[in-house]
Amino acid sequence: MASPVPSGVPRPGGNPVPPPPNYNMQRTSADSVAAGMQNMQINRQSSMPNQPVPRPTPFAPPPFAATSTSSAPPALYPGSAPVSRSGPPPVGFPRTGPPSTGPPYAASVTPSGPPALASRPPPPTALTSSPLMAGPVVPSSTAPTVQGPMSNGQPAFASGPQRFPPSGSAQQPPVGPPSGGLSDRVPQAPPSIRPFPASYAGSASHGPPSQLVPPPPKPYPTASQPLQPFSAGQGMPPPPTHYPTASQPLRSFSAGQGMPPPPTHYPTASQPLRSFSAAQGMPPPPTHYPTASQPLQSFSAAQGMPPPPMHYPTASQPLRSFSAAQGMPPPPTHYPTASQPLQSFSAAQGMPTPPMESPYGAQTWAMQQRQVTPGPGTQPPRMFGVAPPPPPNHPMTSMPPATSHLPVAGAPAAGPSKIDPNQIPRPVPGSSVIIFETRQGNQASVPPPATSNYIVKDTGNCSPRFMRCTINQIPCTSDLLMTSGMQLALMVQPLALPHQSEDPIQVVDFGDSGPVRCSRCKGYINPFMKFIDQGRHFICNLCGFTDETPREYHCNLGPDGRRRDADERPELCRGTVEFVAPKEYMVRDPMPAVFFFLIDVSMNAIQTGGTAAACSAINQVIGDLPEGPRTFVGIATFDSTIHFYNLKRVLQQPLMLIVPDVQDVYTPLQTDVIVQLSECRQHLEQLLENIPTMFHSNKVADSAFGAAIKAAFLAMKSTGGKLLVFQSVLPSIGVGALSAREAEGRVNVSAGEKEAHKLLQPADKTLKTMAIEFAEYQVCVDVFITTQSYVDIASISVVPKNTGGQVYYYYPFSVLCDSAKLYNDLRWNVTRPQGFEAVMRVRCSQGLQVQDYSGNYCKRIPTDVDLPGIDCDKTIMVTLKHDDKFQDGAECGFQCALLYTTMYGQRRIRVTTLSLPCTTVLSNLFRSADLDTQFACFLKQAASETPISSIPQIREQMTNFCINILYSYRKYCATVSSSGQLILPEALKLLPLYILALVKSIGLRTDGRIDDRSYWISRVSTISIPLVVPFVYPSLIAIHDLVSKQETDGSLIPPSKPLSSDNITDDGIFLLENGEDCLIYVGNSVNSDILQQIFGISSINEIPTQFVLQQYDNPLSKKLNEVVNEIRRQRCSYLRLRLCKKGDPSGMLFFSYMVEDKTPSGLSYVEFLVHTHRQIQTKMV
Repeated sequence: MASPVPSGVPRPGGNPVPPPPNYNMQRTSADSVAAGMQNMQINRQSSMPNQPVPRPTPFAPPPFAATSTSSAPPALYPGSAPVSRSGPPPVGFPRTGPPSTGPPYAASVTPSGPPALASRPPPPTALTSSPLMAGPVVPSSTAPTVQGPMSNGQPAFASGPQRFPPSGSAQQPPVGPPSGGLSDRVPQAPPSIRPFPASYAGSASHGPPSQLVPPPPKPYPTASQPLQPFSAGQGMPPPPTHYPTASQPLRSFSAGQGMPPPPTHYPTASQPLRSFSAAQGMPPPPTHYPTASQPLQSFSAAQGMPPPPMHYPTASQPLRSFSAAQGMPPPPTHYPTASQPLQSFSAAQGMPTPPMESPYGAQTWAMQQRQVTPGPGTQPPRMFGVAPPPPPNHPMTSMPPATSHLPVAGAPAAGPSKIDPNQIPRPVPGSSVIIFETRQGNQASVPPPATSNYIVKDTGNCSPRFMRCTINQIPCTSDLLMTSGMQLALMVQPLALPHQSEDPIQVVDFGDSGPVRCSRCKGYINPFMKFIDQGRHFICNLCGFTDETPREYHCNLGPDGRRRDADERPELCRGTVEFVAPKEYMVRDPMPAVFFFLIDVSMNAIQTGGTAAACSAINQVIGDLPEGPRTFVGIATFDSTIHFYNLKRVLQQPLMLIVPDVQDVYTPLQTDVIVQLSECRQHLEQLLENIPTMFHSNKVADSAFGAAIKAAFLAMKSTGGKLLVFQSVLPSIGVGALSAREAEGRVNVSAGEKEAHKLLQPADKTLKTMAIEFAEYQVCVDVFITTQSYVDIASISVVPKNTGGQVYYYYPFSVLCDSAKLYNDLRWNVTRPQGFEAVMRVRCSQGLQVQDYSGNYCKRIPTDVDLPGIDCDKTIMVTLKHDDKFQDGAECGFQCALLYTTMYGQRRIRVTTLSLPCTTVLSNLFRSADLDTQFACFLKQAASETPISSIPQIREQMTNFCINILYSYRKYCATVSSSGQLILPEALKLLPLYILALVKSIGLRTDGRIDDRSYWISRVSTISIPLVVPFVYPSLIAIHDLVSKQETDGSLIPPSKPLSSDNITDDGIFLLENGEDCLIYVGNSVNSDILQQIFGISSINEIPTQFVLQQYDNPLSKKLNEVVNEIRRQRCSYLRLRLCKKGDPSGMLFFSYMVEDKTPSGLSYVEFLVHTHRQIQTKMV
């Protein structure tokens, strides 16, 4: 066999491409990034600097000092050899280890690697002391010592579900789409344009991402201290009289013995919790959050699910636990202290009086840290060293699925006259880090909630950041899925940002022959392909076909039936891997990185400041574009005509070239319109400074948007690239001109009410036809709408939707308030991990098939998704359907292959594989349901239906989805209980709340502006899973008392409050954020000292209408700025700040987000639960 390719030698058949001149092999430390973030002048108004701007942190308005520097370019293949297909695997290629010296997103060496990325700040709590960790975060003992080819990987950022771009001048890594196709076809595209191969085949805690509660300890009674079992019909068992110590063990009792006295104290280090097995009955409730000296005790899946917490715990207020069979535990009447223990009562006694001293209730429905109860085949992923779980289809009769019971008004044995609002399920914030192993004991692990802070250890299945399934056990038949009422779909985010502590994605080079694939279904080699016949053949896990192993890839099998080199080959031991694409996957050379800026200079754009803000933002991000000969730029402006600019260096100044014909558009001097950035930087900066002045007295009100993007496309047609358009008014002239349909709808009120949804559809097919042509030539369009009037987003958004782009919406645009956000949005757009000319295909095991894709893409054949642009923020929903039955106990595989070109011209195939167990047990589906992904599926379906159905129909459809799921659970899975109880599956207990928030969201409101609703639809189309819940159910925090609050859980951001007006006081200041906007509500009776500290004023009447948050020299102002900046970092968005005051329209906007309140068009949360319960009772009858 051939020996491994030595370090620094180009792969066979490939021409070495020199690395970018600013290739930075130094990885910025987390501390330096954190320091840089704290120094961000994030709320300072941006300006138009003339001087070169140091690379800013992505979400800080300019200008500010750079926080890092670039190093000299390294040699090709620095430091290590690629993982070669020929010969034995590289010696000493372990699976995990310390970060490589290259970009943190990928391991090993790239043929021409992108610059390194600044790393994220460390998680809120030190990982080494986290109570949720049973081992080191990044074990060094198994660190990779031999690096493979390095990916152009994505940046590693601070902990949290969302990251934002690294600070300083560290260059963003390119993650780009491939140039070849993923299907078994020769793509039909213009000659030498389309980059496809000529021929080849085809927690439960759901609060804000930054605030998740660590799981409570899970003690169990010992064999000598068993708890007697009891049934749900026996009423609520009494709480223990105390928490046991060595000298005070738990006393056992039977259901008929009555209630023991309530606890009197809680354990300490000298009074540990005792353990017990699941078969022994109900464990005592947890007492406190574990520390280093009091760690969480592990348990196996066979022991059953630990009881869920019942309220927000503190050191003296522990979480209460209960099992599904026990029914609903009584809510505390107040927060207990040592002298005021919780009072015990039975279920028959009804609900206690709600607390009066708590600002918003005891929150007794706090959710467990795990989203779903570990059942057969699923064990807690963050508990290491436990026994493997039982088989995935083992009947779970010993313990029914974790259930929440809620007495409902008017039902038999309901007790009180109404539901206590303090006892209903609500999201519980938390910030503890979860260590998640994707597979344990050869079984798939149930992923943590998408909104939690977790670190993934890829042990065979891909990270849930890249692909999530709505149910983590696949129903064997379509009938079982239909009975459950749930959706079966995948959420795929192939370039999602990893956590900084996660191992980088390995890049493997198989040379000219390319990666090993199944000859029937063309699936890529992955950890679930089974090798047989001493390794000479392998069985595809997707189609079951047996293939011959290529001779050069052969390896003998070990005693366990696995290849002896499986742990040394990333493609055989990891769920996500990148392959270097060989030449057969290309029909042309890799496309360069082309950025074309198109700016509206019509009269309205000039007068509102949109043109000046756009020019300022572009001028400042030029320094962040990739350097080197492969980066090209172009610029044009437009009003009723189109103005191109010749940026050649030989000219003394840029030369304007005007195209007056906006019906039959053309591009003058195509070769001179787009030039290398290194050649035209000085001219470009000079031009951007002069454009606002050049058009200062422009009186042309018309905008030829359609003609302008057509002309820019003609200039980019030969290469492809990114077209970034800044639009301020309704397109009114030339190709794709639009009319003010919103005004027409208001005039014809009757017709507008009956067919209002038609205003959410594109006005005609002109722009869509153009967009499909753009996509064919790999042009991705992003539109930044800086407007103060109606612009028909429903029609304009068709272009980004079909080209893999995005719409950014600033309404009403204020140059004072929105310039900083415009700059940060643009900077993140061009610097985030991304790629070009991508093609994606999802394959699945026989028995399932892909039904449809949903997202921003162009699809010309059913099996493939064409993506002219793809980035780390884009998510694509893949709906699935059964076409056959699965065998009980089998596994179902899913594989997403993304062929793309990086920003530095590297061809890559990112392969993401997920294997889940199949089940015939309905209760397993509810145990393994993923709430975030299920709800994301409902949200995206609602958005896609909004332009074609009436609002009442969509609301009813979403509500019925919720009712059908809960009805199925109640009928087939819940234990026998009173008909007066609403029973919610533990994994989906927040589904009613989220569905209520969805039907009240702006997209489904009749009083919303047409453009606002159209933008809502566009945003939902690609929204990532961690942002889904906050987008619909925002986070609400009080900021008037930030300084007095203690950061008990290590989180900078205070716990979120329920979205009810009962929590809004007139003497407080509250911040509400949904990942897009940040509303600050100021009550009428706020203390003047607090106003002075935060706003620098003494009266609320002095607050200006256009608000910019400043930082003053006092603790409260500094803390508020820290909180806002932390939210921006977590959301990966600058967040637009708006000030809201009671009594004016801004106050009404703020209260419209209080989704738990009753409104003229919707029920309150309590009423919605009652309605849901009554519908379930009707279906039961």
